[in-house]
This record gives sequence, structure tokens and C-alpha cells, in this order.
Amino acid sequence: MAEDKRKPARIAFIGLGRMGRGMALNLCRKGFALAVHDVNPEPVRDLVAAGARAADGIADAVRGADLVITMLPNSAVVLEVVAGAAGVLAHAAPGTLVMDMSTVAPEVTDQVAEAAARKDLAFVDAPVGRLASHADRGGSLFMVGGSERDFARVKPVLEAMGTAIYHCGPAGSGTRTKLVNNYLAIVSCHLNAEALTLAQKFGLSLERTLDVIHGTTATNGQLKIAWPAKVLQGDIEPGFTIDLAHKDLTLIVEAANAVRTPVPAAAAAREAYSTARARGYGGKDFSAMADVWCELAGAPKARLGQ
Repeated sequence: MAEDKRKPARIAFIGLGRMGRGMALNLCRKGFALAVHDVNPEPVRDLVAAGARAADGIADAVRGADLVITMLPNSAVVLEVVAGAAGVLAHAAPGTLVMDMSTVAPEVTDQVAEAAARKDLAFVDAPVGRLASHADRGGSLFMVGGSERDFARVKPVLEAMGTAIYHCGPAGSGTRTKLVNNYLAIVSCHLNAEALTLAQKFGLSLERTLDVIHGTTATNGQLKIAWPAKVLQGDIEPGFTIDLAHKDLTLIVEAANAVRTPVPAAAAAREAYSTARARGYGGKDFSAMADVWCELAGAPKARLGQ
């Protein structure tokens, strides 16, 4: 099939949180016509300043759109905003493509895809990889589930927001791939916290310890790429919050249980993140698990250059 590089003439973008705002701004900067909507007026103002139109609710955003993008916080909100009685599917014209970029339960993606098909709407799921800082600069990674035809339709839009785009299979594949990816990323974050806390209690040099780890198979992307720019510099502002990490681990455990696959490491890590939330860290970056565990162990916080 020839790849369709045409831009959708009109896009509705619903959900301008920490990730969605940056992605929508990149679409504006690259010449896409956007109608935007969010319950928070502040990011809407930012998008209007960049050239988008502020929609008066979901129905107004969707009216006349060729592509509707949703980037929402959880499964319940996706069901309400996309598939609810006053949601996207109720207002979109036949033939419209709906692209949900939220991280949700696989059965929710399946339910929305089936509801879209009943209304003669196309659907893809395209959850986002990498960090909010990548979204800001147009460097996101996308895991896409949908038909070849629908993937071709959304690819020019994804290319305007990211640098890595993977067609993972039919609708629902993107969501499931995201859970596998986040399983490793989030559990690695907690393992790093435990390991560096032990190093701090041993009184080791953080810099030398990291040199050793990065020279062996113990290294991982969180510790080598993300942490030196975040918690190890004393920056624990999100980013990707501990609350969201806990939410994703819950999705992972439940989705694994649904297909009778044991994930004991995910279950244990979820309770570690529960501990961090109980200590008031829920709104902090998930790299702050390092600070949480150092506090619990009575160890100095791990910081580079100290």
C-alpha cells in the first residue's frame, strides 16, 4: 500500500496535560489546523497563542474534524470523553479517525475501538513513550495499534510530534505494547532506587558506582539516561509522576491477571510506589523513588557532584 502523506485538514485535540500540551504545540508549529479542548483553561490559552482554536466543549472540537486526538489521564476518563453519551463518538461524523493516545486498560481500548466501528468511525490507539521533555521538543515515541490504512493516515501527524513511530499491529496492540514497555521502565526505576540506596549506605562514590554499573549488563535506560538529568541532580519535579507510575503498574497487574500471566515483580513494585505515595511523593517525578528509599533507610540522598 502506498503511504498516505497528506495532512488531515482539521484536527481536534482533547486533553492538554503535561504530555498532550507539548504534542499539540508541535502540531501547531508545524502547520496543522487544531481545535483544542481541556478542562484546564491554562494550556488552552497556550495553544490559542500558538494558533489553535479554543473549542467550546467536545462537540465543538469534534465538529468538522478529520482526526480527533485524545490524550487523557485514565480509563474512566477515556470511556466518558470518547465513548460517553456526550463524547467524541457521539459527535464525530462517519469516516472520522479517532486516535486515543492515553495509557489505559487494554479492554478499554478494545471497547472504544468496537464502539467506533459500530458508528463507522476509524480508530487507532497510539500511546506515547519517552518523557514529557521529549513531547515538548517533538521527540516522542509512539506505539500504534490499527489497520495499515489508518496507520498511514495518522503517520504524518505522529511524525510532527515524534521521532520514533512503530506500528505494533491491529487496534489494541499499541496499548498492550505500552504496558510491556512501562512494566520494565517503572520496575527498573524502583530497582535503581534500592540499589543506589544500598550504595549510599555503604558509603560508596556515586560517580564511581555508576561508572561500574554502566560498564556491565546491570545498566538500564532510567539510570543511564533519565536519572542523571533528574533526581541525581536534585530535580524531582515531573516528568512522569509516581502517581502515574502506580496507575500504570495497576493496569499491568490487572491486564496480566486477565491473561493468566504472573507478574510478581510488578506487584511488588506497585507496593513500593504505594509507599512513596503514602510519604507524600505522589506528585513528584518517578525518579524520586531514589529519595524515598534513601529516606526510609536513613541514607544521604544520591546526588552527582556532591
